[in-house]
Amino acid sequence: MTLTERFKKFTILHSNDMHGDFLAEATGLEEGHVIGGMSLLSGYINQVRRDEKNVLFVIAGDMLQGSTIDSEYQGISTIEIMNYLAPDVVTLGNHELDYGLPHLLFLEKMANFPIVNANLYIKKYNRRLMNPYIILNVDGFDIMFIGIVTEEALRTLKRDRNIGTFINLEDAASEIGKICNAYKNDDIDLTVILTHIGFEEDKKLAAMLDPEWGVDMIIGGHSHTFLEQPAEVNNILIAQAGVGTDQIGRFDIVVDDDTNSIVEWKWQLLPVDNNLALPDLEIEKLIASFKEDVDRKYNRLIGRLAHKMTHPKREQETELGNLIADIFAQLDSLDVVFVASGSIRGQELGPPVTLSDLKTVFPYQDTLHKFRVTGVHLTQIFAHIMRPENRIEGQSEYFLSGQPRH
Repeated sequence: MTLTERFKKFTILHSNDMHGDFLAEATGLEEGHVIGGMSLLSGYINQVRRDEKNVLFVIAGDMLQGSTIDSEYQGISTIEIMNYLAPDVVTLGNHELDYGLPHLLFLEKMANFPIVNANLYIKKYNRRLMNPYIILNVDGFDIMFIGIVTEEALRTLKRDRNIGTFINLEDAASEIGKICNAYKNDDIDLTVILTHIGFEEDKKLAAMLDPEWGVDMIIGGHSHTFLEQPAEVNNILIAQAGVGTDQIGRFDIVVDDDTNSIVEWKWQLLPVDNNLALPDLEIEKLIASFKEDVDRKYNRLIGRLAHKMTHPKREQETELGNLIADIFAQLDSLDVVFVASGSIRGQELGPPVTLSDLKTVFPYQDTLHKFRVTGVHLTQIFAHIMRPENRIEGQSEYFLSGQPRH
């Protein structure tokens, strides 16, 4: 075997938590400078695919939810756009389940790319819901991708008694071990876990994995973490790429066929702007076809606020959060309303408010649950929600409306 045959260079581009972030935005830094959006992202991916030999593009969950275009078409628009981007493999995030399990299975059939998940099961038959992994042969090297989703998926699935999941880290590690051990006598050159469990959980998961399983990388999502460089735990590289399409992660690695390991690597978190790549005009046309229909329906004025309301952080009380809680309170003459702060997807609203603005800020079609509780019970609920560990960045709090009756 020659050195060229033994050592192969690969480029892995990765995104996560894209949340229907289709459109580029002007930054105001300089005239004509725009960042993000699928057109520039696609332009960069196409450029790398032309310039480099062995290129893979992967997505670590949450393609769906977060834009009016996505919610209006219940993810169908997103899957069509993703089909154009042609990722090599995708894993499920919790928001892939927002439109319900039957609809997710429909979207999977629409996808021209593989979606992998190893820890969602059909209870009665103990069969996995999705393909747990995929092995891609790239330039003679076999690369395995395994998918793991966050336990937050259970919030959507808990009403579906047919679906179960191995959701804690120990179970997830065991699932990974089963798959890797099934191929221990095969020549798998690179093993990548695509997760949607958050960066801190990724590090804990890496520490649990047996080195003999041969896991080389974890590419994750869910916590919207921006990194200067990947973490390295148990000789496993761990990275994710923030949130949206304003940036993309890039690994340039060299893999040794003899040891089935990474011997060289470089990672960058690159801003996706018009200095990085030229826009892809074809995907712009596709997005425009969805946007035109949505604009006709949603770009009508429904109200005007006295001033702009903002929601800059999940961990503090905000005017916009309180406004949304008040709206829910008025829907059913409720005394107290709890709204999860993380469900507010926009950072500002108003003064003029269109239907599109409101849908962007709160895109979910969720269920309002109504309970009657005593003042003592309500105090206990407050004490539980406001405990110190819930007041750290990345943890959702709740916005309230009204006063409790005692």
